[in-house]
Amino acid sequence: MVHSAYDSFELLGKCPTKIESIESYGQKLLLGCSDGSLRIYAPEHSGSDRTPTSDYHTQALELRKEPYVLERNVTGFSRKPLVSMEVLESRELLLSLSESIAFHRLPNLETIAVLTKAKGANVFSWDDRRGFLCFARQKRVCVFRHDGGRGFVEVKEFGVPDMVKSMAWCGENICLGIRREYMILNATNGTLSEIFPSGRLAPPLVVSLPSGELLLGKDNIGVFVDQNGKLVQEGRICWSEAPAVVIIQKPYAIGLLPRFVEVRSLRSPYPLIQTVVLRNVRHLLQSNNSVIVVLDNSVYGLFPVPLGAQIVQLTASGNFEEALALCKLLPPEDASLRAAKEGSIHIRYAHYLFDNENYEEAMEQFLSSLVDITYVLSLYPSIALPKTTVVPEPDKFDISWDSSHLSRGLSDVSDDMESLPPPHILESDENVALQSKKMSHNKLMALVKFLQKKRYSIIEKATAEGTEEVVLDAVGDNFASYDSSRFKKLNKGRGNAPISSGARETAAILDTALLQALLLTGQSSAAFELLKGLNYCDVKICEEILQKNNHYTALLELYKSNSMHREALELLSKFVDESKSNEMTVEPTQKFKPESVIEYLKPICGTDPMLVLEFSMLVLESCPTQTIELFLTGNIPSDLVNSYLKQHAPNMQARYLELMLAMNENGISGNLQNEMVHIYLSEVLEWYADLRAQQKWDEKTYSPTRKKLLSALESISRYNPEALLKRLPSDALYEERAILLGKMNQHELALSLYVHKLHVPELALSYCDRLYESVAHQPSGRSPGNIYLTLLQIYLNPQRTTKNFENRITNLVSPINISTPKVGSATSVKGRGRGTKKIAAIEGAEEVRASPSSTDSNRSDGDTDEFSEEGGSTIMLDEVLDLLSRRWDRLNGAQALKLLPRETKLQNLLPFLGPLLKKSSEACRNFSVIKSLRQSENLQVKDELYNQRKAVVKITGDSMCSLCNKKIGTSVFAVYPNGKTLVHFVCFRDSQTMKAVGKGYRKR
Repeated sequence: MVHSAYDSFELLGKCPTKIESIESYGQKLLLGCSDGSLRIYAPEHSGSDRTPTSDYHTQALELRKEPYVLERNVTGFSRKPLVSMEVLESRELLLSLSESIAFHRLPNLETIAVLTKAKGANVFSWDDRRGFLCFARQKRVCVFRHDGGRGFVEVKEFGVPDMVKSMAWCGENICLGIRREYMILNATNGTLSEIFPSGRLAPPLVVSLPSGELLLGKDNIGVFVDQNGKLVQEGRICWSEAPAVVIIQKPYAIGLLPRFVEVRSLRSPYPLIQTVVLRNVRHLLQSNNSVIVVLDNSVYGLFPVPLGAQIVQLTASGNFEEALALCKLLPPEDASLRAAKEGSIHIRYAHYLFDNENYEEAMEQFLSSLVDITYVLSLYPSIALPKTTVVPEPDKFDISWDSSHLSRGLSDVSDDMESLPPPHILESDENVALQSKKMSHNKLMALVKFLQKKRYSIIEKATAEGTEEVVLDAVGDNFASYDSSRFKKLNKGRGNAPISSGARETAAILDTALLQALLLTGQSSAAFELLKGLNYCDVKICEEILQKNNHYTALLELYKSNSMHREALELLSKFVDESKSNEMTVEPTQKFKPESVIEYLKPICGTDPMLVLEFSMLVLESCPTQTIELFLTGNIPSDLVNSYLKQHAPNMQARYLELMLAMNENGISGNLQNEMVHIYLSEVLEWYADLRAQQKWDEKTYSPTRKKLLSALESISRYNPEALLKRLPSDALYEERAILLGKMNQHELALSLYVHKLHVPELALSYCDRLYESVAHQPSGRSPGNIYLTLLQIYLNPQRTTKNFENRITNLVSPINISTPKVGSATSVKGRGRGTKKIAAIEGAEEVRASPSSTDSNRSDGDTDEFSEEGGSTIMLDEVLDLLSRRWDRLNGAQALKLLPRETKLQNLLPFLGPLLKKSSEACRNFSVIKSLRQSENLQVKDELYNQRKAVVKITGDSMCSLCNKKIGTSVFAVYPNGKTLVHFVCFRDSQTMKAVGKGYRKR
């Protein structure tokens, strides 16, 4: 016997007649005796206090655990012994089976109905929900229905193969035990369907369950089937012997066996709970609160032991699962008591499993007990916890523990949390040590699973608590408190920032313990993932453990998750330097590269740009491109990056500005553009000085930096050309000077450099093309072709553009010295030679030059005299003719011809004049055609106007004024432009006056 589920008590004894059947009604017992009498027994102490019939239902409806005495004896209740009885409580009727089936009203036992057709019936079944009665007699099954009054109506009658020995309703059908078979009878059409044989040793036994299913007996086995006869896969009840009667009283099934009464649990595997030894038991009946056991002349009651007492018995005997099952049966009003009992049982069960090395099952019980995680962690003393944690004593539930379980230290990570065998055993038997190590690993794995299952809810509460705290601080007035709370949240788990909230403290304990358990079980990747996500690990403890076991990748994540970026970057930089010098202190699998620093810096660019700049300098030389891309993609202010690079890595400053300019030209400020050009120029000047010192300088030599400088000068526009021009040498770098002069709109000086200093007319022509195309797209009145006339003048007057060239540039850069007289200007007045007229003709075309800012506008008479001194100069006629032939369509032909020398041959001008005249004549023809078309269109419009003016309006006697609705008659009238609306002239004038007055009023 596992425990006592029922207490046996003799209710009555020494009945004068043999008891054939029994039924309970409230507190009373109804006994059907062999002489046909009905004997009614009541509790001994309530027999003298008879209550009126009207007050009967106010009494308790349960049997009492006390002796019963005879209250009433109804002799002649039946002619023959009562085979079976059943109280129909919902209808206050007593159904009895003797020679037939009779119904009596309770409690007065008034006869209501007698079913004469049931004469000879041997078994019946009552469906209380529908009020249906089925009974079997011989080979017939009849179904009657209670009509609610005194009568019963026959519904169906079916034939069956043999005499029915057991029957019960199953939904709309009836389950029958016939011979050695079980069958389902369809109560609608009488169809029979076989289920399975009932066995050889015992007759069929059909028991209806509260769930609507059936328990069918097959010898000593009880089989569960549904209402259709299909097996329910929930196991089988195996009785010690074949039962004659089975009743169900949750959570137990009670069977009447030949030698005793057996109680079994309804939980799989349906274990034996209790055996009640009673001899010569004839009947077994279920009452409201007990089980009635009938012997020949006595009646016993099996009263359930209170659930609390049963739970205590089961817990004490170590049957924890059965005790937990009984806890669920406690009434709802005892919910707090049930929760406390369940928690206590789960904890005791967990300790029992833990002691027997069933660690995973023990952790499942700890989970179910909802015990605090610190209690479970007290079983693992090697797991270090935050100092603020109060670890409960493990014996708080009256459980004794061996002190050897608490004798481990943190350093013993290989065989953690398991008591070591004595030294001489450890030395003599390696298998014992191996077994201990395996046991320790299993113990830690169970802890890992326990903490992982608890983690979600705890982290959720901690996160919600932190969010609520931030929200409350944000809506409050104390902003300093808000900042400090944010700092605490960002630095959760730090040793210098203790966690004050309960949920976050619990989360810190859990995550700290989980990390240690993962590392001790060799799950480094899982530990890394834990630190990578949201966690509340205690920094001080975890930092020490990770450093001690060389888990530096996880240590970096620990720093990162706690916003300890400086510590993380210092550690990362240390290992990057070691990897460069091949002096590694970490495992090869944890080898760090400079790219690791860059990857770490990416997420913090927006929050701490100065820290990013500080540590990026360590990898800038080894990974310049990736580092600069970090600056660009991290949205770090460009001015800040540039100033930091200028101070700490000036050699990378230009590279950064180049990439930034390539990504977005408009995104770089004018100061940065100017600084980039100055950096290029400084490098070019150094390169120029070196070549000049070696006497290898050539104007047409280009270094990579010089190419970048020229490209930058042409492509960007937000730098200061005057400042750059001051830095250029006076006798070199003419191409750069030309570009800068062009940016200053000094186009003539720029073209003069291309032609007379660089001697590359193609560059001059390309310059003119660029300027022409840029001006052509601007809505300005200035002709874009004037720049070509300026170049034409430079070709035709080379001496004039080169004389005092340097002085003119100096005056341009330094405006203060413009009025300073030049040495030798007095000697420039000489007699004019043959070229005077030609030069004068060229000078006459000055008003057509492109740039209004040209310095030639300040030319004096002395300047014209300078060119006569070199009267024998050579005009660049070939370049002039080439320009005219290639850009004839962009020049004003008449002005160009005025500039040409008179000695120019027309034959040389054919490539220029041919297409020019062809275009001019074609334009003339086109304009003539356009003129003719416009004249024709004008004539058409005039003709239409005349036709409109010829409109005729016919006034009849019925013509009405559209304004006053009176006939026009012979009055003066007016016609609206549509030609149809007629009005009196007076009405029209008045309407116009009213409109004028209305407009004046609105103006006021």
